[in-house]
Parts: sequence; structure tokens; C-alpha cells
Amino acid sequence: MTGLAPPEIESFLIAEARLLDERRWEDWLALFAEDGWYWVPLEEGQANPRDTVSLIYDDRRLLETRIRRLAEAALHAQTPVSRTSRIVANPTVEEEDGGEITVRAKFEMIESRQDNRRVFAGTTWHRLVRGGEDGFRIRWKRVDLVDCDAVHDGISVPF
Repeated sequence: MTGLAPPEIESFLIAEARLLDERRWEDWLALFAEDGWYWVPLEEGQANPRDTVSLIYDDRRLLETRIRRLAEAALHAQTPVSRTSRIVANPTVEEEDGGEITVRAKFEMIESRQDNRRVFAGTTWHRLVRGGEDGFRIRWKRVDLVDCDAVHDGISVPF
């Protein structure tokens, strides 16, 4: 079943992007289910994060470590901190199964740091479960970059 995402899902994705742009790392982490994970494949069409190397593959524990490091002022890769602006567009519901919803959306992120600008774009996939006061939790998030197989200087800010 594919169709336009309802307004509550679109609002959730926009709110997630805002948390990331505002560097509200703990609040972003709180969107994830306790068994949630975050994945940025290295290869187009990569089916499994365990089959080959990925740009990023964080289970909940590694995601917590990433967030803790981003929150520290002394992280070399983020001194000075990156400023970002994200656009989320065209969200569609790809699947609904037992209270879980798979959502696909397009995104673009501009990162500015030390007079350098980088543009990232691609497709995000979220597996959402209903729960919590604000409606949804992220079971998993996959980010398929258009140029996933290109050379990327250190990626430290989540997409």
C-alpha cells in the first residue's frame, strides 16, 4: 500500500528535522524506540547493514554514544559546530503492518562548517510505531544518500 502520508506523519518528519537542525540531540534520540537503530548504507540498494560496510550503522547503544559525543563541546569533528538546514518532502506511506508504518520521504540537508558547505540529498525510510505522548517512535531509520558510494569527509551530524 503506497499513498500520501497523513498530516500527522508529515508533521512528525518535519519536527524530527527541526530537532536535528537545532542540535537538540537528546530530544532526537528520544524519538527512537528502545530497540531503534539508524543506518546510512554505503551501497545503492544495500539490503542489510551486516552484509557489507556502511557509512553509519548505529544500534541503540551506538546511537546513544553518538549523541553523547555530539553533545560534548570538545568533539574535534564538531569544533566549531555544524549548522544545518533540512528540507523534508514527498512523504508516502509504503507499508502498514500491525500498527507499524513504513514511511518514505525525500530530503536535502545543507551543512555549513568553517566556511565549507556540503549538500546531502536522498531518501529517508522510517519504520514508525505508534506510542508516546507525541504519537510515534522510530523503530528504525534508513538514509539512502544519492551519492552514497562517493567519498565523504567525516560525517558526524545525523541526517
